[in-house]
Amino acid sequence: MEQFLAYPIKLIPYVAITLIFAFTFHEFAHAFVAYKFGDMTAKNQGRLTINPIKHLDPIGTILIFIAGFGWARPVPVNRFFFKKPRLAGVLVSVVGPLSNLLLACIGFIIGYGVNRFGAGTSDNFMLFINIFINLNIVLFIFNLIPLPPLDGYRIIEDLMPNDIRSKMTQYEQYGMLIFLILVITPLDNYTIQPIFNVVVPWVSGGLSDFFFSLFF
Repeated sequence: MEQFLAYPIKLIPYVAITLIFAFTFHEFAHAFVAYKFGDMTAKNQGRLTINPIKHLDPIGTILIFIAGFGWARPVPVNRFFFKKPRLAGVLVSVVGPLSNLLLACIGFIIGYGVNRFGAGTSDNFMLFINIFINLNIVLFIFNLIPLPPLDGYRIIEDLMPNDIRSKMTQYEQYGMLIFLILVITPLDNYTIQPIFNVVVPWVSGGLSDFFFSLFF
């Protein structure tokens, strides 16, 4: 059975717990900032909550364990209600990935804090912390890739002048197809994977050095 999974069976519980936190706080962050800027859509649909059931997508979650990538239920956002549409649009999009970066930072604080002040840690606990940190960093970087429907695309879209934005909207329907081609075909080895192979270790190493300096 393990050959059909993206992770070893023994790691599945750690990955599952991490994704519950990562997806839930990512989508809650979108809903919260949208609400603060005047859009009640997510709140009215019960998405302004940290209840994982409201945010997890069954198929997207299962695919994480099988294919190594997946998704949560996107938070509905209606930019018509924003008090400052362009600023609000950028902030609503960027807080999702930033929430994952924040969770990774919390993981470093817990890991180094327990090592520094705790009586000792089990190997399983540190394994979970490492998975928690790495997956959240991956989600942070992954969601900043400028392809629809990812947050990185929405950020760029809101920063563009109206004429360019209207042209981007015309081709947005093909974004998901392009995204899937880049992720599930061998092109992944030349597009997405090089980003992860360079940026993930760079971000992880930088954060590790920073928090290590705080505790030791």
